[in-house]
Amino acid sequence: MNINQKNYSLGTARSVIREIFEYGNRRALEVGRENVYDFSLGNPSVAAPESVDKTIAELVKNDTCALHSYTSAQGAPSTRKAISDSINERFGETSTPDDIYITCGAAASLTITLHAICNNGDKVIAFAPFFPEYKVFAEGAGAEFCIVPPAGDFQIDFDALEKTIDKNTKAVIINSPNNPSGAVLTEQTIIRLAAVLKQKSEQYGHPVYLISDEPYRELVYDDSVKVPYITRYYDNTFVCYSYSKSLSLPGERIGYIFVCNRMENSNACYAAVCGAGRMLGFVCAPSLMQKVIEKNPTAVSDISVYKKNRDILYNALTEYGYDCIHPDGAFYLFVKSPIADAKAFCELAKKYDLLLVPSDSFGCEGYIRISYCVSTDMINRSLPLFEKLIKEI
Repeated sequence: MNINQKNYSLGTARSVIREIFEYGNRRALEVGRENVYDFSLGNPSVAAPESVDKTIAELVKNDTCALHSYTSAQGAPSTRKAISDSINERFGETSTPDDIYITCGAAASLTITLHAICNNGDKVIAFAPFFPEYKVFAEGAGAEFCIVPPAGDFQIDFDALEKTIDKNTKAVIINSPNNPSGAVLTEQTIIRLAAVLKQKSEQYGHPVYLISDEPYRELVYDDSVKVPYITRYYDNTFVCYSYSKSLSLPGERIGYIFVCNRMENSNACYAAVCGAGRMLGFVCAPSLMQKVIEKNPTAVSDISVYKKNRDILYNALTEYGYDCIHPDGAFYLFVKSPIADAKAFCELAKKYDLLLVPSDSFGCEGYIRISYCVSTDMINRSLPLFEKLIKEI
């Protein structure tokens, strides 16, 4: 076939998560949606904040021709200013609107950033467990994707990082709160990581960039848990943000890139981001949603529902004998598979119409991911099935 074989392979083999989600849709037609316990997809189950709905209603009452018009390629100046002001106010930063690039969600933010900085032969490092699409994004930008195995506490294995990083390393990706473990990188971890990257940048004579993937930043459930703002610790940082989870707007595809203005050659880096957005066709993110986030820069959905779900699920599964990682953030429960083969365990779970995601594609084996951003009622109804499942094993 006279087509790109790499893209053909990606198009004919969906991610494991999407495959399970589509299986759930087919199964629902057979037994009824209420009888399928689909814990596969990280699809927010709480409503967007009331202020978001009110903003949309108000916006469409006015000049809709102007509302739906193109904005500047990198986003409307007023929207970028609202984001910049919010970052400065909340995190003590010194960003300007010209450091912000509005994107079609976190996937676009990551893809644009990687294309902006990577050349063929560069290396991009991620820490397991990680969102599987990182590999697709990095390799699509011409980089080699390298994995640092997970630390026992799901922080960072710095000895393994030292063995992985080299002169060809262009960037390191972090994701905190983490998908799939729910772990939050501590300030101590971030300080140590920043020190390593500063030392390696000096050693190699070029910046090793830090890419902070932050769709779950606001989703933490205990006052004692703090999510460090990465640019306060390391200047050569790109923050890739999405409103999908904080505002419960995953289908609207809206987010941004913050290019830290203390970054080495920050103006050139921002220009490369603009160029990558142009090359990939990611210019002028949805104009309606730009206006929505401009009016709601710090709004957050009611995440107390996720905390309730986490506690119900974690407490019950632990009581049944499952070995669970206690999640401080995001909305995933990472559970050690009761049998060595996590894929086999997830297949066995289908007997009870429990749809779970094996951890293999997240860069580490032997775990399952349970997405608890579902209705509390569904979680409660699923608990007897989880108990039957582990008793069967």
